[in-house]
Amino acid sequence: MIGRIPVLDIRPLVDCGRRPAKAVVGETFPVSATVFREGHDAVAANVVLRDPAGRAGPWTPLRELAPGTDRWGAEVTPDAEGRWTFTVEAWSDPVATWRRHAGIKVPAGIDTELVLGEGAALHEEAAAGVPKSEGREGVLAAADALRDTARPAAARLAAALAPEVVAALDRHPLRELLTASPPMPLLVERRRALYGSWYEFFPRSEGAVVREGEPPVGGTFRTAAERLPAIAAMGFDVVYLPPVHPIGTAFRKGPDNSLSAGPHDVGSPWAIGSPDGGHDAVHPGLGTLRDFDHFVRKAAGLRLEIALDFALQCSPDHPWVSEHPEWFHHRADGTIAYAENPPKKYQDIYPVAFDTDMDGIVRETLRVLRFWMDHGVRIFRVDNPHTKPVVFWERVIAEINGTDPDVVFLAEAFTRPAMMHTLAAIGFQQSYTYFTWRNSKQELTEYLTELSGDAAAWMRPNLFVNTPDILHAHLQHGGRPAFEARAVLAATLSPTWGVYAGYELCENRPLRPGSEEYLGSEKYQLRPRDWEAAERENRTIAPLLTALNRIRRRHPALQQLRSLHFHPVDNDTVIAYSKRAGNDTVLTVVNLDPHHTQEATVSLNMPELGLGWHESVPVRDELTGETYHWGRDNYVRLEPGVRPAHVFALRPSSPIGGSPTP
Repeated sequence: MIGRIPVLDIRPLVDCGRRPAKAVVGETFPVSATVFREGHDAVAANVVLRDPAGRAGPWTPLRELAPGTDRWGAEVTPDAEGRWTFTVEAWSDPVATWRRHAGIKVPAGIDTELVLGEGAALHEEAAAGVPKSEGREGVLAAADALRDTARPAAARLAAALAPEVVAALDRHPLRELLTASPPMPLLVERRRALYGSWYEFFPRSEGAVVREGEPPVGGTFRTAAERLPAIAAMGFDVVYLPPVHPIGTAFRKGPDNSLSAGPHDVGSPWAIGSPDGGHDAVHPGLGTLRDFDHFVRKAAGLRLEIALDFALQCSPDHPWVSEHPEWFHHRADGTIAYAENPPKKYQDIYPVAFDTDMDGIVRETLRVLRFWMDHGVRIFRVDNPHTKPVVFWERVIAEINGTDPDVVFLAEAFTRPAMMHTLAAIGFQQSYTYFTWRNSKQELTEYLTELSGDAAAWMRPNLFVNTPDILHAHLQHGGRPAFEARAVLAATLSPTWGVYAGYELCENRPLRPGSEEYLGSEKYQLRPRDWEAAERENRTIAPLLTALNRIRRRHPALQQLRSLHFHPVDNDTVIAYSKRAGNDTVLTVVNLDPHHTQEATVSLNMPELGLGWHESVPVRDELTGETYHWGRDNYVRLEPGVRPAHVFALRPSSPIGGSPTP
């Protein structure tokens, strides 16, 4: 049933309120609702946050977002992890109604004494709800003034409209016909669920030795740990490892996914399981669990978290195949069906069939996840979750986060939007996105507007610029300038972004024309890299990645998603957008054309930056240290390989006059 004062269309809202909206500690997000009533009397509204203990915080007033729309909104900020609620309250505002009527009738001499007497009674009633320390005496004085017939009517009215009286009643309004919405669920998680910089690499390639005519020697957890200081120095927060488990030999793939593997080919880490063990074991070539623990400890000492790939699939040699044959789909000829994504075939991988023993698979999954949690892993990148039942993930994540709410799950779900959004709504803290395939100004603007809008209440994007599976044509043909521009975009558009090792070297050779697979893919072979030589020979964009991560840490605005706003530019190959967090504002301008210098005029929406239309402010390019004066319209010239982008920090506290200069 609708309330006495209708409160409708409350947002954020996930699955009609059956699932919680999401935020992280300290994240400011908007709450809005449609609020109105019959007739012409004034209404007002507020939002009340309740923490996990049920304690109500100070309520935040809602303001009408645009006159005449009946749409009201405010911003709130939860300050602790846990399951919160928020409630929108609406009421009839008799004091505001009186002010409007009095402002018309008293100057016109209509029912003057009656109107002022009604105002006095309202202010006297309202004063009872105003603490003495916050202006009660001033409200009572206004009531007395309204009754003082010895004073002119205009002066009596002015006493009630005094700023201090209005402010006191704004803080403590007289509320009639109070109507509250149902409590709406809100899940507040740790900061890493929203913000972080990820670096993916294969431990077996770090320290590997590959010489012509000799059996290759793979790297280990110990040699891989030697790479961690360089990753930390680039400013990354999370090190993501592909599966580290034993790899099967049956149908093992050779280089570039060839069907016949040689005796020394290492196989795909995603073909999990051998006589050496399954998902709760480490590949003998990488070392032991003790070596893994050493790797995790060294990362922690560098303030790096470890994210481990969780791929719920098996090689034909996995212990589950013989111990739980019912967990796999058997074809008419009795063979187990291998994985396919036509035209791709993965004969070395058996997918799991869930419906014969869902409970058993849930139990085993929980056991495996908790095993790695006990070894220091608190982040899991989940491989292809969209090929498993949604209800399975809902059960698993609810069980894990029910006891360990700090554990973060990233969905690697490059699939249809409905599945991606549903996986996010049922519990995945982060999701891969279509960012890799969004390269034009229109594509980026439309997609990131979607991700930072209503969808941000349940789906947090992780913008990986590349993956072992995805080398986009834009990178293949754009060279180093394309790698630089895409890094700037990912690092400034989303609070979470990531790179796969080799990106800093601008590796861009595809398996074949038209393919997004890498030539010599690291998924099937060792790929040691000479990082020191690349640095000596200036073949790395690691300094840019380092600068971007430093800027992200320095600016709270870049640690937000929902404040993203795009600004008009008169050149379709140049994109401009801003983010704000409190007094911190960052404006980014990027040349999307990796082949040509582009010139453009950037026309800023000044109110979105917290500025007046005619203001001009100093802006500091955080990439170069140069300072400019920018106003509403600004000229830019961006040259690939020299100056691919501006990342400006605005200083609105020191506005200056005069015309903007480039």
